[in-house]
Amino acid sequence: MNSTAQIDPAAVMQMKNLQLRAKIIVDGFFNGLHRSPLHGSSIEFSEYRAYSPGDDPRGLDWKLFARTDRYFIKKFEDETNRRCFLVVDQSRSMDFGSLDYTKLAYARTLAATLAYFLTLQRDHVGLMTFDETIADVIPPRNRAGQFRHILGCLDRPASGRGTHLAKPLRQIAALTPRRGLIICLSDVLTPIDDIADGLSLIRSRGHEVVVIRVLDPAETRWQLSETRLVVDMETGREMPIDPDRAAEQYLDAFGRHADELQSACDSRGVALFSCTTDQPLQDSLAHFVRTYGRRGASTSLNRRSVQRAGKSR
Repeated sequence: MNSTAQIDPAAVMQMKNLQLRAKIIVDGFFNGLHRSPLHGSSIEFSEYRAYSPGDDPRGLDWKLFARTDRYFIKKFEDETNRRCFLVVDQSRSMDFGSLDYTKLAYARTLAATLAYFLTLQRDHVGLMTFDETIADVIPPRNRAGQFRHILGCLDRPASGRGTHLAKPLRQIAALTPRRGLIICLSDVLTPIDDIADGLSLIRSRGHEVVVIRVLDPAETRWQLSETRLVVDMETGREMPIDPDRAAEQYLDAFGRHADELQSACDSRGVALFSCTTDQPLQDSLAHFVRTYGRRGASTSLNRRSVQRAGKSR
């Protein structure tokens, strides 16, 4: 699913209305679906998904193939009753931004975008926010007013304390007894052991997990050129930094942390996608749609749904 026209994130983030941001991003995503009959119609799109190897070919829509030269499987009602929890990191480190907006503003916009998309897909969508512990909890539902409830929570000011993912992840596991899809939006600037243990616990409960790592572009490269006094956003600690000595150490530590995070997610069957706040939000949405459509637990469900439908014809 390739977008033909990307939407500038800076332009989107200038909009005050979070719902409008989400709608523009999702509409732009649909408009990039290669002029298919799904263009501009979220209702039609919710009835189809891209064909994946192993799917029962009896579910293919050949009329749609004739018009688009692409394979689509008809989606049936069983595939839309999914419970999805959006989990948004509101810790103090998320309040950093070298652009005109912060990582938290970007993550909230992406969460609103995913909530809107999942609502159009008729999924049950909920929200959790956290810093050192879980703050807000909106249980997954599919009913009128749920999306606005989520937007209202995302719009509230955050307390912005430290990032300690171990406790929030344990709380998430305790608060989600029914299997579902958990989408965590965070900069994951925390010790790997904290997130690895938490992800293991959540996966042991049968949940599918997607981690969307949101970083500021300034965090992925060293930019200091002269000695400065820097302040840790989460602890308030002041530290003098010699850029010549610190650059190599920072980039090495940042790279090792990223590699260890990828390894921790891979070994636990967790989908990880990293993005920076200068990237179009459509990229994250497109990546999520591809991952969401091919995760192992949903594949067997999709196959059974198509087979049952085929037998009933």
